[in-house]
Amino acid sequence: MTWHAQMIAADEDFAGAPLLRREFSLEVGHGAVTRATLTLTAQGVAEAWLNGRAVSDDVLTPGWSSYEWRLRYATYDVTALLEDTSVLGVALGKGWFGGRLGWSGKGSWYGDTLGAFAQLEVEFEDGSTQLVVTDDAWASGPSAVLANDLYDGETIDARLRDDSWKLPGFSGEGWTGVHALEFDTAKLKPYIGPSVKRWASLPVHEISTSSSGKTLVDFGQNLVGWIKVRVQGPAGAEVTIRHAEVLEHGELGVRPLRTAEATDRYILSGGADEFEPTFTFHGFRYAEVSGWPGELKAEDLTAIAVGSELTRIGEFSSSDPLLNQFHENVVWGMRGNFLDVPTDCPQRDERLGWTGDIAAFAPTAAYLYDVDAFLSDWLVDLDLEQQHHDGIVGFVIPDVLKFHDRDRSSEFGEPDSTAIWSDAAVWVPWTLYQAYGDEEVLARQFGSMTSHVRRVKALLSPTGVWDANFQFGDWLDPDAPPENPAAAKADKGVVATACAYHSARIVADTAALLGRAEEEAEFRAIAEDLRAAFDREYVRDGVVKSDCTTVYALAIQFGLLDAGDEEVAGERLAELAAEAGYRISTGFAGTPFIADALTKTGHTEVAYRLLLEKECPSWLYPVTMGATTVWERWDSMLPDGTINPGEMTSFNHYALGAVADWMHRVVGGLAPLKPGYASVLVAPQPGGGLTEAATSLETPQGRVSVRWSLDGDLLTVDAELPEGVDGILRLPGRDDQHLSGGPISVTAEIPASVGAVR
Repeated sequence: MTWHAQMIAADEDFAGAPLLRREFSLEVGHGAVTRATLTLTAQGVAEAWLNGRAVSDDVLTPGWSSYEWRLRYATYDVTALLEDTSVLGVALGKGWFGGRLGWSGKGSWYGDTLGAFAQLEVEFEDGSTQLVVTDDAWASGPSAVLANDLYDGETIDARLRDDSWKLPGFSGEGWTGVHALEFDTAKLKPYIGPSVKRWASLPVHEISTSSSGKTLVDFGQNLVGWIKVRVQGPAGAEVTIRHAEVLEHGELGVRPLRTAEATDRYILSGGADEFEPTFTFHGFRYAEVSGWPGELKAEDLTAIAVGSELTRIGEFSSSDPLLNQFHENVVWGMRGNFLDVPTDCPQRDERLGWTGDIAAFAPTAAYLYDVDAFLSDWLVDLDLEQQHHDGIVGFVIPDVLKFHDRDRSSEFGEPDSTAIWSDAAVWVPWTLYQAYGDEEVLARQFGSMTSHVRRVKALLSPTGVWDANFQFGDWLDPDAPPENPAAAKADKGVVATACAYHSARIVADTAALLGRAEEEAEFRAIAEDLRAAFDREYVRDGVVKSDCTTVYALAIQFGLLDAGDEEVAGERLAELAAEAGYRISTGFAGTPFIADALTKTGHTEVAYRLLLEKECPSWLYPVTMGATTVWERWDSMLPDGTINPGEMTSFNHYALGAVADWMHRVVGGLAPLKPGYASVLVAPQPGGGLTEAATSLETPQGRVSVRWSLDGDLLTVDAELPEGVDGILRLPGRDDQHLSGGPISVTAEIPASVGAVR
């Protein structure tokens, strides 16, 4: 695309939320307009109008990318909005570019000046084109937004609103000029992933008064977005709304927000006002409202959920209401945190694209929603950051931690690749290939994948294991003290070496798929050396060093053990789970894999015991505490209603919901035999006292569904495959049965032990 526009900035700051406008007339003599296309991006976030009408329902455009090398632009068809004399208007907010990012208290990491870049191309009947672009002919002025920040919230003064700036003939007070910014248009790239939109609205569930006299609003669901407000009161009166995810002993629980204010303020005009703070977002279920004129009514407030526009493709349900609620919590946690980048949390002074979280959660995400484009877009930034950092895959993507003016060595050591987190470079594209069957993602990311494993190889100790540099390890092991989430039971070298082997094998398999024989040989050799070193340094007669659930889960699931050792390890894993009372004893590293490791070694009933346990720590404990999203810690809230004393506590963190992938495949009974579900395995394994379960998936081939019910020892399975897709039906105690496209119903007697676990 040929660029004629310039990145422009207002001549004044205008409280970090300037308005920009350009009035123009359509050229005459060219016939009717056949098409008009607006290309829009910003240093900051932008909203655009043509003749007073919004060009799109997107919000927070252009989102967050690695701005040093890539700034995405959105393209809109605005043909229907044009008039003979028109005004193109753009409102800017700070967003990720100009607001706070990270917990250092600082921001504007990418630059000090907000800017807009717009190019309107009007095509006429005779083939000619008229351009309207951002340049020094534009004007700038103040908006009604007095403050805006993603972490801290937004302040809007309704007395300052005047929508006439969006229309021809406007000449408002306080308006001034603009100036061009130095900007490299080579950074401009089209969106690969979806834009951010409002995707749900939730009514007020309850309004109450706390013991301290505060007005509290409960929306009944932890979500990510903002509150739409309708209010009328005296001119100049101020309404304040502070957001939080939980109540603590009946009051708004704001300590987990750390320094994020998460507060919106509205100054009233004296008439009927409506507010939507579209230059911020909050993670919240509850809000504390102060300064409200008169009685606050439920219809005055609506929670608006925002996130990247994703299509739901996977469903799951069972006969257990708590398990169904847990699965719903996984869905809501994912939806809230998939807001342009896959973030760890949506509420505190962080909200970063932590690589470890998505490395663990990607298989679950790829089943619940079509995330091919969303994660492919994020992987571009991962690759860019990696290329500019000696092959190191950062802890977060985009990597703002590199900007933090602090001594990182005291917390994370000298920045370098680390297991699970940096392995996202390999695990995420492989997951997308397995889920959707498109080798293109592997071809695009192959350089990144190989660079990561080569970097890890350079970090290995002389003994051949990965144990020398900083590792998060089995982060958030439930037995670690609240103030030290890295103090896990699992030896960090065991965890890291297992992950390195897994990544090397995946890269070797990728090279084979892409016909890269030389690289396949290279990475097979790396994998074999890692496996040999793991066995030599960490395994003795099936006992893995540090003898805890996570190390066995990884060793079994990644195929690091010989058959005899794997059997011993499986027995030991089941024994440790029982010794823990079937409560969770794994952190980030072990949690995504423990259920599969138990199933692989013949202990599916133990996996069910873990899944359905209700005492803390467990997957269902938060559900019993009223959670509507997955928590960061197993005990983010203690049984007495007190928030975990740790400095790092979130009530919306999808990573520990990664077990939903096992639920889909083993409980629901649907898994791919070939990438993209070109062939499927229908293999439900009843247990846990469940009497029925169902799952379905819109695959690239069409819809696949599995439903089963258990009546005594009779198992009935109803499945349907798309035409042209084959599969295997595998049931306990029966030989495999070939499936072809279409519906199938089978009733079979199964071993009495199946489904008996409680």
